[in-house]
Amino acid sequence: MTKKIELLAIGDTVVDAFIRLSQAEETYSADHKTRQICMTFGDKIPFDFATVLPAVGNSANAAVSLARLGFESYLLSNVGDDSYGKECIEHLKGDKVHTDFVKVNAGKKTNYHYVLWFHNERTILIKHEEYDYEFPKMEKPQWIYLSSLSKTSLPFHKKIEEYLIANPDVNVAFQPGTFQISLGTEALAGIYKNTNIFFCNVEEAEKILKSAGEVKEQMKKLAALGPKIVVVTDGPNGSYAYDSESGKAWFMPLYPDPKEPYERTGAGDAFGSTFTAAIMRGKGIPEAMAWASINSMSVVQYVGAQEGLLSEVRLLEYMKSAPKEFVAKEI
Repeated sequence: MTKKIELLAIGDTVVDAFIRLSQAEETYSADHKTRQICMTFGDKIPFDFATVLPAVGNSANAAVSLARLGFESYLLSNVGDDSYGKECIEHLKGDKVHTDFVKVNAGKKTNYHYVLWFHNERTILIKHEEYDYEFPKMEKPQWIYLSSLSKTSLPFHKKIEEYLIANPDVNVAFQPGTFQISLGTEALAGIYKNTNIFFCNVEEAEKILKSAGEVKEQMKKLAALGPKIVVVTDGPNGSYAYDSESGKAWFMPLYPDPKEPYERTGAGDAFGSTFTAAIMRGKGIPEAMAWASINSMSVVQYVGAQEGLLSEVRLLEYMKSAPKEFVAKEI
């Protein structure tokens, strides 16, 4: 018997192997718009150390985030029947994430990614295993948090779309992953139309809309696809949110880092999941942006996407001690 499902996170679960590089160079693309990492081809490249983290991925990170914040959090995902799959499930249970809907796939491997970590940024080498995605029978969740799935998951997206149409009272937060962005908005039109909160960063917004533009206008275009609230993050420059019902938009500066960020993996996941948690707690958009910024700040002080995730008590302590300039400004 499952408990009350306050949040059901849906997406692929992976094991991340972080490799801390000591010798590389930061370069830029020919148009100077894209930062690149450069290593000499054919060399033996030294590294400082490696750290392996189980049960991560956008949706797993969101599930852990909501569980840390005190919600009954479930994950709908897939792992292989290998030692990594067992480790992922045990790790999730240790963080009080319900794993009733984590399917162990016989004869399959668990997703395993390599993270090249240089300074405080990372480049991830990804490979998603091909799983048979299923939407199980369950108690109706209050919220669904949908994120990264593999390139074989389009039929599964159609099942999710059908479920949302049949259950319009289920709230949806959608943070598209690489494949979901590459599918285009037409293929996932039903999901966009049934989304309450949509999350992406500035670069992803350009890919989704196939055009660049001023952030507020980009958010309006994304909202036109269906989402009621659109949130766009801009890395160290802060974040933006747009409410399609009121037509209001806000900018939120970063919460001041206590020290230089250590590693930025999971900052976006922390932001999206914590924003969602605040809305679930009945907070307004400006306060939700503040909650999200604080948890993102905490996450980048550690390796990986989960170690720095805060409890609600600790998050509210940061809110109380926040500097006066840490407020969302209407734009």
